[in-house]
Amino acid sequence: MRPELVAKYRHQRVPRYTSYPASPHFTDAVTETTYRHWLAAADPCSSLSLYLHLPFCRSMCWYCGCHTTVVRHEEPIWAYLAALSRELRTVAGLLPQGPVVRHVHFGGGTPTLLPVEGLRSLMAELRTRFTIAQDAEIAVEIDPRTLTPAMTEALGDVGVTRASLGVQSFDPLVQAAINRIQPFAMTRDAVNGLRAAGIAGVNLDLIYGLPRQTVASCVETVRQAVSLEPDRLSIFGYAHMPGFKAHQGRIDAATLPDADERVAQLRAMEVAVLAAGYVRIGMDHFARPDDPIAVAAASGTLRRNFQGYTTDGADMLLGFGASAIGKLPQGYVANILALPAYLKAVEQTGLATARGYRLSLDDRLRAAVIEALMCRFDVDLAKVAAAFDRPPEEIMPDMRAMADLMVDGVAHLEGTRLTVPPAARPLVRSVAALFDQHLDPEGGRHSRAI
Repeated sequence: MRPELVAKYRHQRVPRYTSYPASPHFTDAVTETTYRHWLAAADPCSSLSLYLHLPFCRSMCWYCGCHTTVVRHEEPIWAYLAALSRELRTVAGLLPQGPVVRHVHFGGGTPTLLPVEGLRSLMAELRTRFTIAQDAEIAVEIDPRTLTPAMTEALGDVGVTRASLGVQSFDPLVQAAINRIQPFAMTRDAVNGLRAAGIAGVNLDLIYGLPRQTVASCVETVRQAVSLEPDRLSIFGYAHMPGFKAHQGRIDAATLPDADERVAQLRAMEVAVLAAGYVRIGMDHFARPDDPIAVAAASGTLRRNFQGYTTDGADMLLGFGASAIGKLPQGYVANILALPAYLKAVEQTGLATARGYRLSLDDRLRAAVIEALMCRFDVDLAKVAAAFDRPPEEIMPDMRAMADLMVDGVAHLEGTRLTVPPAARPLVRSVAALFDQHLDPEGGRHSRAI
């Protein structure tokens, strides 16, 4: 990316667009009663995706932006599992008979911090309450530092098909600076154990822009990562926002790379991953050419949701657990964030709805445009508008802002077809923001564009 573009866009804050509107725009107008009505109105022939949030870790990584709690004992985890079980029963009881689950995702936190018996009972509960397709993808996020042989065996036994391992960086200096000591051998052993347990899909998550990180250390991390032959790799940029995540204040801001260095790190990592035979998926994912997500990207069926880029095209995403977010045809539903309040709400009513968003026709239209840009870097605005029986003029962006992006070479508009050139794809969120009717000009809680 040209230096002048880095200088111009480095301070812009825009959503990651894993949803539209972004979650800061959710309100308390969507209540538990609303959610109950939406569930009851579900199409019996619809497909489901389930997300279960397990908000526990053994220690706090200072870079982390997730909703998680450090626990030393199992008692809080068992109490949480009891609440999660009740929430599952409540939601399943409100749905009509018929919907089939195509995807299950365990996120965190550290889902594999669960007691082995807890994981087995939770998966049994899911299979009891929902109809899970025989070929459903069942994915779990893993911290190799706490993964035990017993848990690895249990993951294989309960039918997990994909494991996503947090790596971030293999550089010991960087690991010390983010409070996450994780030697390469530990990750290698975890990957080997998972494959031996029959879990074929392995993802590795890497981060650039971390304290004390350099271009050289980023490339070395990629070299070590690809030596493990993962099916997929993700490369995310660290978002330093200690005002929202107090523990990030433990990171010395003076050790963070500037915008130019961040771009150099990203570019070097991308080059190294592509040279290893992976193909680009959207903005920040890479996969082997024969991986299902690469096939989806090539065929134009790639999707984007709260877990990032995905092959998940389910009609409904149901979220369970503290801070979990779901999406139904009518809109979004978000659970209570604070763990004690979540436990209390579920104990009282079986649900923990805190807020959400009811989608308008305009929201759906804009969401389709934004998802197309995020997944394909290309969208025909007239075709999208026609699919919603609307004229293309309703979706055309502010032409002054568009002209600015076009002059910068960040976007190209020919007729009603909008594309983001390859060299500008790290700025695709800035292009998507042209269609965001809810975006705060100041950016609010969103991460930087670069």
